[in-house]
Amino acid sequence: MADLIFLTPVFHEKIWGGRRLATEFGFDIPDGPVGECWAIGAHPHGDCTVEGGEFAGKRLSELWDENPELFGNVGGDRFPLLVKILDAHDDLSVQIHPNDEYAAEHENGSLGKRECWYVLDCDPGATIIVGQNAKSPEEFRELVDKGAWDQLLNEMPIHKGDFFQIDAGTVHAIKHGTLILETQQSSDVTYRLYDYDRLQDDGTKRELHIDKSCDVVDYRVTALTSGQVELEFNPDGVAVLESNKDYTVALVEVDGPVAIPQDAPYLCATVIDGTGSANGHEVAKGASFIVPATVEALSLDGAMRLIMSHQ
Repeated sequence: MADLIFLTPVFHEKIWGGRRLATEFGFDIPDGPVGECWAIGAHPHGDCTVEGGEFAGKRLSELWDENPELFGNVGGDRFPLLVKILDAHDDLSVQIHPNDEYAAEHENGSLGKRECWYVLDCDPGATIIVGQNAKSPEEFRELVDKGAWDQLLNEMPIHKGDFFQIDAGTVHAIKHGTLILETQQSSDVTYRLYDYDRLQDDGTKRELHIDKSCDVVDYRVTALTSGQVELEFNPDGVAVLESNKDYTVALVEVDGPVAIPQDAPYLCATVIDGTGSANGHEVAKGASFIVPATVEALSLDGAMRLIMSHQ
């Protein structure tokens, strides 16, 4: 019988991480500063394991290769999406991602990286960096070399429920006191532009990628002033946040029983608040699963919110 595919996440320690993945989501995380929960992904740096059911113990990458019917036979040499929950106890580095063409040429055939952020929670007064103010490569390099970060970087206040689309070529940084759900292409290619001159445990600074960062900046990107979005929910409680060639991402609000048709090759889903059920399985905040193509509808009940995505 066709069923949902529940996944065990992979956790990554980060210099900027905290403990909220344990305290707020109930995850059993390693000691130390843990910054990332890779909730749904088949990347070599974090290949999630199926939890229970017919495919228990298999890696998601194995399912993608061996059971393409679960994913609507869409083709492709890798599972294309990566869903993360990020706990930024400290500031992340200022960074930028290449597009597919640049990454394929310079990063051993990797995908580029387009991503989006949904703000799950943030401290009062929290800010975020999205975009930069230089109008040309020459001006950008000059401001970088001078360390004129306040002049270069576009920083703005954020609030719970804000949403940001981060296309390749956009300078960005999540700042301290922020919980984010990130949906992205399945890539781990990041060019670090600035890291606040901080030291790692061994006393060294993390590597910067100034030249590559300068190569991939998209000067056509308009600097944002806010992440607030106007949500338009359909009768099933689904509001699309972003749709592009790489993914569609939606917020789902559940207040009682609802059946969402399976119109995509597959759906990725993460419960971000509340409790309820999904096709008869009890689920709570932090649960992540895939609705395969072999399941006709996602039947939800309870009082909860989810972020869903698909190709």
